[in-house]
Amino acid sequence: MDLRGARQGRPAAEMRFPAGDLVVVSGLPGSGKSTLMHRIVPPLDARGAAVHRIDSQDVRERWERGRLRRLPYGLYRPMVRASHYLGLRRALRSGHSVVVHDCGTLAWVRRWIARSARRGGRGLHLVLLDVSPEVALSGQESRGRGVSGYAFARHRRAVARLVSGAEAARLPKGFDSAVLLDRGAASALETVSFG
Repeated sequence: MDLRGARQGRPAAEMRFPAGDLVVVSGLPGSGKSTLMHRIVPPLDARGAAVHRIDSQDVRERWERGRLRRLPYGLYRPMVRASHYLGLRRALRSGHSVVVHDCGTLAWVRRWIARSARRGGRGLHLVLLDVSPEVALSGQESRGRGVSGYAFARHRRAVARLVSGAEAARLPKGFDSAVLLDRGAASALETVSFG
């Protein structure tokens, strides 16, 4: 489903998925993935079961509030990554609905999530934030965190492949659907529901 430029008329206020399904939110660094997830992902689904929001940025911020906050991030980044993936593993094994922040460049993570969905008989959906590199760089600047030029170029290539694949109805293996959002469509969303 392509919601960019309000192609469906009035921008959608809600995305709905079956309870227990998995949703991967991808896009360029600074495109607004974390902001969108914090704003629209509810704590519970329609059955009252937990909805897990898995974002490596949340893990990083928890570590930065701890004893290591005075150290350069590069020194404890491996521990943040390990903690993030352990949290993702627990969420996937829970059987509950899961919304995962995806940087776009780590195809192995999407394959892992797809295997988990297949084993559990759960649906897997891709939500793609399609914003210009300039908008994404502005988003990085506003949050005070950026990635290197080399890393950003890698992200651009990876996300461009995901967007062009979704536009041609070629989804990553194991995915059942994709939703394309621009900044306007993302801003209009009020919630994602699982029921």
